[in-house]
Amino acid sequence: MVSDRSLAVLRVIVQDYVATSEPVGSKSIVERHSFGVSSATIRNDMAQLEEDGLITAPHTSSGRVPTDKGYRVFVDQLSELRPLSGAQRNAIETFLGESADLDEVLGRTVRLLSQLTNQVALAQYPSFGTARVRHVEFVALGSHRVMAVLITDTGRVDQRIVETTAGADAEQLARLRERINAELGGVALADASAQLAAAIDHIEPGDRDAAAPLLTSLAEQVAANRHDRLVMAGAANLARTERDFSGSIFPVLEAIEEQVTILKLFGEMHLESDEVTARIGRENAEYGLSETSVLASGYSAPGGSVARLGVLGPTRMDYSGNMVAVRAVARYLSRLLGDDIGQGER
Repeated sequence: MVSDRSLAVLRVIVQDYVATSEPVGSKSIVERHSFGVSSATIRNDMAQLEEDGLITAPHTSSGRVPTDKGYRVFVDQLSELRPLSGAQRNAIETFLGESADLDEVLGRTVRLLSQLTNQVALAQYPSFGTARVRHVEFVALGSHRVMAVLITDTGRVDQRIVETTAGADAEQLARLRERINAELGGVALADASAQLAAAIDHIEPGDRDAAAPLLTSLAEQVAANRHDRLVMAGAANLARTERDFSGSIFPVLEAIEEQVTILKLFGEMHLESDEVTARIGRENAEYGLSETSVLASGYSAPGGSVARLGVLGPTRMDYSGNMVAVRAVARYLSRLLGDDIGQGER
């Protein structure tokens, strides 16, 4: 059983090692922190922590560094997270509040989170398994070109350019818009493909040739939006912490580029309410990320879906500060998307 003072020693070892990247010795602990005991007493505490597998000597140095187990105990013992500063909160609100649609807000979110934490920031698009078609819009761009716009109730806006003669006839385009919205409005994305396949039979015969390319495009847009995907930023931060990895960082870069890997990892992280969950070091071994930690929280999107938002970096990271940033950004993102971002209701 680790004593309260030993836990306090572990805490300062983690904090000092994160700050300096240098092994921490008993002498520096006594000099930097007010424990009110001798170096010998601190050495005894450190010996107990090492016996329990919470710290280790990286080489012949007298200093010690946290193990994955030590980081886990440290994170689990975080009873309170220091709040963001007023300036940081204002930066979040200002930067994200300027976003116009879901793509932009998630892009801005990961850029901001990577700047706040100096880690790789990752955001999962809301699950479209429960998403529904909110509206379809057709915009003529020329006599033979139309922009097909698909809008879901989760705030996703997908647009494509379609070659069709409907661009030359405003009345025909209006009829197609009305007919297809009548077919798709409120339909779940999971059912939209079948609905689109049958829609051609409900369109006036004279409009079918012009409608066919639009229906094909919408079917492709529906299919594309049913896949879970991520947006990320800050991969360059890994290069700046390369010395925290025993080997090459390229396997880590490959893992985050392979979105399926991160999506699976996110999916296995148990999230309670809007709190932050951590996966540390060897807990990520099956994903090829045994030297990294992942911090994640959930955010709510229109339509009731919940997606993950988080950061990935070396195990030597500022857990408390990064967890605060992830939680704050996730909470603000939930509020922002709750205002129907991209629907003209902000």
